[in-house]
Amino acid sequence: VQLQASGGGLVQTGDSLRLSCVASRRSFSRWVMGWFRQAPGKEREFVAVIRFSSDNGVYADSVKGRFTISKDNAKNSVYLQMNSLKPEDTAVYYCAASSTVISSAVSDGQFYNYWGQGTQVTVSS
Repeated sequence: VQLQASGGGLVQTGDSLRLSCVASRRSFSRWVMGWFRQAPGKEREFVAVIRFSSDNGVYADSVKGRFTISKDNAKNSVYLQMNSLKPEDTAVYYCAASSTVISSAVSDGQFYNYWGQGTQVTVSS
């Protein structure tokens, strides 16, 4: 499975961006797909994920109310709408997918076996 992420860029505080991730695999209905991020000098952290069989996303506390994850099953794609961006959102955002991660572990990156190449998001103050 290959994941192709896009949509990053340089924006100002308060602006919005929409990230996209397309998976090469079909029949994703039982998979979990979403986003992690890594800022310079920091560890990778969970952002948001969604299960293809559900319409409900799971979010990190730091992005709740500002970010929305969505999916298009027909296109094997997930999207991350990021509003009210802050400088602390600056990071490389990675798309990830897993067919085996259980619900209680969706925020743990070690359970994701497929990763995209990353897209840079920079928020200036």
